[in-house]
Amino acid sequence: MVRRSVSLLLVIAITACASLSAAPLTPERALGRRLIEDLRAAPDGDRVAFTVGEPPRADRSERHIWVLEVRTRASRRFTNSARSEWAPRWSPDGRRLAFLSDRDGKARLWVMRGDGGEAERAAQEEAAGEGVEWSPDGRSIAYLARETKTEAEEKRDKDKDDGRVVDRDDRPARLFLVDVASTTSRLLTPAPWKVEEAVWMPRGDRLALIATDRPGSDQWTNRIVSVAVADGTIEPIASPAGPFRSLRVAPDGGSLAYIGSRSAGPEPEDLFLLPFGGQQGDGTGRNLTGGSVDRAVEEFEWQRSGELLALVQSGFSSRLYRVSPDGGSEALPVLPATAFAGLGPGRGMVFIAETADQPPEVWMATRGAAPERITRLNADWDGIALARPELLRYRSDDGMEIEAALLMPPGSRQGAKLPLVVLAHGGPTSRWADRLEIWGQLLAARGFAVLYPNVRGSTGYGHRFGTMNRGDWGGGDFKDLMAGVDYLIARGVADAERLGIGGWSYGGYMAMWAVTQTPRFRAAVAGAGLSDLTSEFGTEDEPAYDEWFYGLPYETPAGFVKSSPLTYVRAARTPTLILQGEADVIDPIGQSQEFYRALKRYGVPAEFVVYPREGHGPKEEKHRLDILNRVVGWYERYLK
Repeated sequence: MVRRSVSLLLVIAITACASLSAAPLTPERALGRRLIEDLRAAPDGDRVAFTVGEPPRADRSERHIWVLEVRTRASRRFTNSARSEWAPRWSPDGRRLAFLSDRDGKARLWVMRGDGGEAERAAQEEAAGEGVEWSPDGRSIAYLARETKTEAEEKRDKDKDDGRVVDRDDRPARLFLVDVASTTSRLLTPAPWKVEEAVWMPRGDRLALIATDRPGSDQWTNRIVSVAVADGTIEPIASPAGPFRSLRVAPDGGSLAYIGSRSAGPEPEDLFLLPFGGQQGDGTGRNLTGGSVDRAVEEFEWQRSGELLALVQSGFSSRLYRVSPDGGSEALPVLPATAFAGLGPGRGMVFIAETADQPPEVWMATRGAAPERITRLNADWDGIALARPELLRYRSDDGMEIEAALLMPPGSRQGAKLPLVVLAHGGPTSRWADRLEIWGQLLAARGFAVLYPNVRGSTGYGHRFGTMNRGDWGGGDFKDLMAGVDYLIARGVADAERLGIGGWSYGGYMAMWAVTQTPRFRAAVAGAGLSDLTSEFGTEDEPAYDEWFYGLPYETPAGFVKSSPLTYVRAARTPTLILQGEADVIDPIGQSQEFYRALKRYGVPAEFVVYPREGHGPKEEKHRLDILNRVVGWYERYLK
């Protein structure tokens, strides 16, 4: 049924037809986009809950839960507190909805009737992550939370006597079991266990977990274990190598599936099937998609037939595959989905659709009907002129084919050489996709051409392509990027004297790297970049990702030095804008600070802007607006 319904997408174009009177995008209007995520269909398929992220206001970005009535196609906001609600989960009978909310100041578990009404707090513990799972009988909820502080600990916090011993005094997520009727809870996984995910076994007597009993380790130590509801007994199931996520138990309880890595890193990409029995302790199961699909799996669902439906990355697009337990796969038509949820046998699916020139909305594909857009949560964007990208393919210096997207200013005339800004994506284990990207749209609206290259190391092009940058940041990937610049110059699109580069996270690294390797760029913007890979490893959270690429700086320092922009910063001449969240633990502030100090020493025009309280992705309204205005202003200052 899903295949038949989704195939109808081929005759429906999701486009944004900007009229001659459409308004250009501005930084202020760019903040008005609503985000949609976490689709959850009720057990009977009659309703779908999802979370809507509202535009930022002051220092908050609120989220609220909406519910779609499948029969009437009507959607409405379901929760109405003055704060936020997220992570909706239906009870097995569909009569109640559990969710997380910070309406009383802290993120906690709440429950309300499925037809609306007042929410009731279901647990005292403070939520950790988004782990909420109803038991099969609907009487209990498994819930990831942090242990409540003792009175003595609360007093120490109040008195500012709050020094902590790193690792020992951290409060990782543990698994609690909440009795819905009495709202009492009990701890199932005491110290030292840290739990990432939990899912019920069909009989309701155990849960399968992604967890570790070595939470202080800087390596990937998560395992798959099970915990008994009765007494908390933990038994090993499997120890996949590298990172893995999205644990799902089959409807018949005979096996589980998860997204793991075939090379022990750097990111989960393949769908694995692990039968229970015979592989207890250290088995990893069978890789279902590594050979037949060879594309990164974003999410998946079990079907009642015993098959799995997987959403995978395919270049700039996403694609659904039907995957059988024996490893066979069948590709379904391409669709602009960023997430999906099945409605049950023969009833089709709902999905979130977003393109580079259309913000996200909820769509539905059901039997006997063409897919239709259900929500208009971003209707305000209908009157904004957005550029539609052109997909390009060009050859890098070694002949490798690279795919990229090109944004041209709306109404630009053919043959005009334009200032070009190359934007590098984060990760590096990530990609540019057919989704709305604000920096590029703002620049296109102001007369810039914008290039989005998916250089080697990007996902969506197979395992080999995605690991070709191992130990080679700033090598082949940078050559891929520069080949795209040369391609557009040769086509007469880009003005060779007005080139800019920018990005965030790994994109910030690429901007830092570029200005130390070539004088061709006249402007650069580096957001939350990496300038010294050795100090990055020693100060970041979760350094196992970098270890997969380079090993340990204490043992193999040469690779870290070779790929660090600071090693070559004396050659930099490009005016560089550096943007950084002060509380960033992914790429800590020292990385940007080191680079800025070096640029100052060598007389390179540079500005370093620090955003208090912000982590790796800025959230506060004024900070986000400031970033957009500074980015546009920097390129206009140096490229126009």
